[in-house]
Amino acid sequence: MMIADIQLSDRVDQMPSFNHSYICSQILSQLFQNQAIFPMPELTLDIGNGVTPDISVYPIDQVHPNLFRDIPRFPQMPILAIEVVSASQNIQDLLEKAADLIQAGVKTVWTVEPFSRTVFVTDERGDTVFHNPLLEAEGVKVDFRRIFGSERQSQSNAGTNAG
Repeated sequence: MMIADIQLSDRVDQMPSFNHSYICSQILSQLFQNQAIFPMPELTLDIGNGVTPDISVYPIDQVHPNLFRDIPRFPQMPILAIEVVSASQNIQDLLEKAADLIQAGVKTVWTVEPFSRTVFVTDERGDTVFHNPLLEAEGVKVDFRRIFGSERQSQSNAGTNAG
C-alpha cells in the first residue's frame, strides 16, 4: 500500500456518515427558523491550525460576507458550536475539542451523540449530559426530541415495511 492510499483511506474513514449528515440537516432546519442567528456549517475557525465545528452559530448582525474576499480561518468565535459524532469518531476526542473551543472563546458547545440520543453540553462550568432534550443556549433552541424521535419513527417504519 502506498502512502497516498493510506492518506486517502484515513480521509474516507473520517468523512461524515449518513446519520451524521441527517442529524446536522435536522439541527440546521431548526436553527434557520430563528431570525436572530445565522448557523454556518463547516466553518473553519482561527484556532491553532484551524478548528472546524460541524455547525457554528452567530448572531445575525455578526455575519457580513464579502464574496470578493474569502476568509479561510474566521477569527470571530461563534456563540454556539455544534459537533455531531460519526461512527468513526471518538467521543472523547470531540469532548476535548469542545473544551478547546470554550477556551478559545466559544460560549457553549453541544456534542451530539446520535446512537444514545445524548447531547453533551460544554461551557465554562464544565460538561453536562442530556438525553433526548430540548436545549437552549445563548437564545438558541433545538428540540432534539423532534430529531431523535423522527429517527426512531423511521427505524420502526423501516422494520414494519421489511416484513
